[in-house]
Amino acid sequence: MFEYIKGTLTVAAPTHCVVEAAGVGYLLNISLTTFETLKEGSEVRLLVHPIYREDNQQLFGFTTPEERDLFRHLIGVSGVGANTARMMLSSMQPAELINAIATEQVKALKTIKGIGLRTAERIVVDLKDKIKQPEGAGEIFASKDNTTQDEALSALMMLGFPKKPAEKVIVQILKAEAGLTVEAIIKRALKQL
Repeated sequence: MFEYIKGTLTVAAPTHCVVEAAGVGYLLNISLTTFETLKEGSEVRLLVHPIYREDNQQLFGFTTPEERDLFRHLIGVSGVGANTARMMLSSMQPAELINAIATEQVKALKTIKGIGLRTAERIVVDLKDKIKQPEGAGEIFASKDNTTQDEALSALMMLGFPKKPAEKVIVQILKAEAGLTVEAIIKRALKQL
């Protein structure tokens, strides 16, 4: 029904904001990600997702289409309500959340308040094929020579390092110096982990 609201931001708080448009103040529930981009008193254009229930009507506001799309995917998962989805978007940047789902990082999702093991697993199962990783996310695994990166990551994981931090370090190493051998990547990674 509503696509966006454009007007003056009269109130900006970490969980909600009020946008005055045509003399009407609209209360929108927002994530911390959206809050960080807002400045009270400025003109804003927030994308909207309305939720209507018998006893409650709410508007959720987003600064980017990607955040709103992710919110819509999350609330489509059984057991994830609008407030839980907003908490997830407040705990992680949308790109990080998409990456965690796409790479099946259940432990990372469990660190979010209100997300237990079963819910995290359900989110991964339901959404991993529906969402798309942003450009550049997981770059090293899309390169021609996947074997080197995969072997280095495998070795680091066998040594007891968590997958996500190891991946980040490998990406940094390969961006700085491409074409390294597995051994060279591991040696450099061990110094950074």
